[in-house]
Amino acid sequence: MGAQVTFEDRAWQVTGLVDGRVHLVAEDGATGCVLAVRLVSAPGFSVIGAAAAEPPAPALWETVPLAAQERALAWLRHIREVETGLPGGPAGGGTPRPEYDPQRFTLAEREEAKARELAALGWARARASRTTVQRRRLVYQRQGLWGLVDKRHLRTFSPTGRTDERVVAAVLEALRRRRGRSKTTTLQVIELAEQIVADTYGPARVKLPGRSSLYRLVKALADPAEPPGSAARTAAGPARSGGPPPALRPAERVHIAGARLGLQAVGEDGGVVPVAVTAALDAASGCVLAAVLHPQQDGPVQLSVLLAEMAVPRPQRPGWPALLEQAHAGGPARRLVSLPARIEATAARPAAVPETLIVESAAAVTSAVLAVCESLGISLEPAPLRTAGAKRGAVRTLAVLAGLFSRHATTAEEACGAGEAAGAYWSMPQLQDLLDEWITVRWHQRPQEQLRHPLLPRAGLAPKEMWEVLLGVAGTVPLPLAGKHYGELLPARRCALTDSGIRLGGRRYDDACLDEHRGRGQRWEVHHHPHDPRQVFVRLPDGLLHAVGWADGEHTLRPFDEMLRRRTGGVLAHRGAGGGAQPGSDQTGPLPGVAQQPQEGPAATDRTDSSAVPGTAGARDMASGSGGFGVYDAEAEARQW
Repeated sequence: MGAQVTFEDRAWQVTGLVDGRVHLVAEDGATGCVLAVRLVSAPGFSVIGAAAAEPPAPALWETVPLAAQERALAWLRHIREVETGLPGGPAGGGTPRPEYDPQRFTLAEREEAKARELAALGWARARASRTTVQRRRLVYQRQGLWGLVDKRHLRTFSPTGRTDERVVAAVLEALRRRRGRSKTTTLQVIELAEQIVADTYGPARVKLPGRSSLYRLVKALADPAEPPGSAARTAAGPARSGGPPPALRPAERVHIAGARLGLQAVGEDGGVVPVAVTAALDAASGCVLAAVLHPQQDGPVQLSVLLAEMAVPRPQRPGWPALLEQAHAGGPARRLVSLPARIEATAARPAAVPETLIVESAAAVTSAVLAVCESLGISLEPAPLRTAGAKRGAVRTLAVLAGLFSRHATTAEEACGAGEAAGAYWSMPQLQDLLDEWITVRWHQRPQEQLRHPLLPRAGLAPKEMWEVLLGVAGTVPLPLAGKHYGELLPARRCALTDSGIRLGGRRYDDACLDEHRGRGQRWEVHHHPHDPRQVFVRLPDGLLHAVGWADGEHTLRPFDEMLRRRTGGVLAHRGAGGGAQPGSDQTGPLPGVAQQPQEGPAATDRTDSSAVPGTAGARDMASGSGGFGVYDAEAEARQW
């Protein structure tokens, strides 16, 4: 209420927020009313007088040496303890140490106590005086975690020469689990970290450094005030609460969870892969802010990718809605809604920067993700153990979502005539498009049992309805990020730029913006979505990321493309099974997912002429599948295109 915003190249003042709609008034007296989701995702929208969120790119954080990252994270815990009394902040829980209790000592006194502590821990070389602590605290308030990094040690991007981020995350998780145990040794922390890496990524999937390097890593990552082997700071912790705090506002608490789907997809090599989903669920409204499908064996989706999906509205992403049109054309013939209606519904899908992220595993929180969350003001919280009470939360909701979507995808597959075909039918991008459409049209419109008011136990709201109700009650609208941040949050790698463009993952990406930079013999910073191959983002000399489309991305708009994909997949599956026919042999086995042709012989040659002449009723029966031959109807295909 009362905020000044820019919308449609005009300045407006917010005069009301009712049922998810924002009421506006302009200087000339003009009034307007627009959905809050559409307002914050509209091009050119901004809040006048408010600084726009600028998260540091994960690729920039990766250029910081590991020692500088560790020192910045160590300073972060000390500054939090000075400001709030707790090293992990208010969300970390616990009891403040006496000298850092905000109820007893002023901020200046707590800064002086921290300077004495750091000097006693051997930080005298860094001149850890009260002035230094104060200066660090003020820089952190202005720039976040990035302000605590020693800029003198910045260097260019190098994929080698530093410990793997997955190993660092595992050591941090091991230190957290063993914290407060007086008999914990450094060797126990190392062995626990090695076990975490093996359980998370699989045996021998991540190369571990030598034991001497791991000893140094544990010593560097451990809290100087509580190294391995020291006793706990407090003898008794606070009493356990009955559960996590309730979420009362949209995007206040967002759960990251994963589930397996009872589906299989055609992989990029033509083989069959089981499918899983990793989603971000808003605890207050039940809305799905992000949902990414991926092969089950690949593990969960990177947290930075989920942040990009949930925090950047789809209308602001580069190339939208052209990418949506291509994906819509490559799915089943009968959709839940038409393309214009889907564009309208997708534009109104909620997107926001969450206040708190509840993650399943601390191994997913790398230092790059931590830097982004610190700059955006996102708190990270570990998910509770999957006890009987916690099972009723996001994990159970996602399991219901996975089951309903699997049923929908199976029904769509049978409607396409694949009910009797062996093997997988959809490719991974097609399944992702089906999921996005189903969540937007069905899940967000489906009343849910847990979205009820205690005084109205028989009336459950849909997630979209609950989102709008909570916006009106909270009185504030959670703001998303701008479209330029979508590519910045995605993983980055270095690729060569040739005359034919950029090759990544067996695909070629090209655009006119690359013409003047070809053939320079250098490798360029390329950001890509690991599970969306339609485009990549290249950082050019102007410092900005430019969207570069897949050179063959419009294949779904070509006639006969779906039949070509299925037949090619059938040939690959037949070849992989060792079923290729030998020369001179007439033993040909059935191809998975491909309709069988009539066999030669008397039974085939004795058919009537009307069933074999194109354009007759018999040919149309075969085209419809009633005769069992699966002959393609070219006239129907021509009318469709």
